[in-house]
Amino acid sequence: MKIQSKFNQKGVTLIELLVALVIAAITLAGVYRVFISQTRNYAVQDQVMEVQQSVRGAMEMLLRDLRMTGFDDDNSKSVEAGISVPIPLVTPVQASDITINYEYYRRNDAITDETQKYERHQVRYWRDAGTSRLLRQVTVTTKTGTVAGSSEIILENVNALTLTYGVDRDNDGIMDDQNANGQIDNNDWRTAAQVVALGNPKVVAISVSLTGRSDQTNTDVAKVISPRTLVSAVTLRNLSLR
Repeated sequence: MKIQSKFNQKGVTLIELLVALVIAAITLAGVYRVFISQTRNYAVQDQVMEVQQSVRGAMEMLLRDLRMTGFDDDNSKSVEAGISVPIPLVTPVQASDITINYEYYRRNDAITDETQKYERHQVRYWRDAGTSRLLRQVTVTTKTGTVAGSSEIILENVNALTLTYGVDRDNDGIMDDQNANGQIDNNDWRTAAQVVALGNPKVVAISVSLTGRSDQTNTDVAKVISPRTLVSAVTLRNLSLR
């Protein structure tokens, strides 16, 4: 008769259990690091997209107003209302602050008196250095008077708003080729100080450089996202025709 020793029974030793736990811990740590990395990458990409979209939206609004600079319908009703645009672009021009004027018609308004539908809009854009915001203010003039609107925030976290100008000194209706190389390039744009030094000639084009950054409250994200800059130029067609 054989007596089976209980010491020969199969099982897991304490050392094997500890090794298994260490391996499991290492695996979980790796998975956790990958999860954290992917979460951070997602947050970064989300912030990058938000900054780009915000800068693009603010730029579109600014360019839309710039294209209207100097528009004057000269309609008999607007003349009757006393609405005109004697100063399309307020001078002296500034490096990061611009004020323009144009005529606006309230087409869908229910007002029956046509003369009350014509307005002169004075629109100012500027970067507030204290809050790093791009602000917009509209002052509306009608036949009954002038009302200055409150400033509205167009874009938060603005690093810079830079305006350069294309001038027409020979009054041919097009931007001057300053360096006479036969084409309009970056060297033909003039800073605000240069335009003033030239005696404030007619401005027929404006180049806008707008730089925005991510929300700085999330320091981890802010460290890895560089500011985004969008540059666009617009021809002031209404001034070219004057």
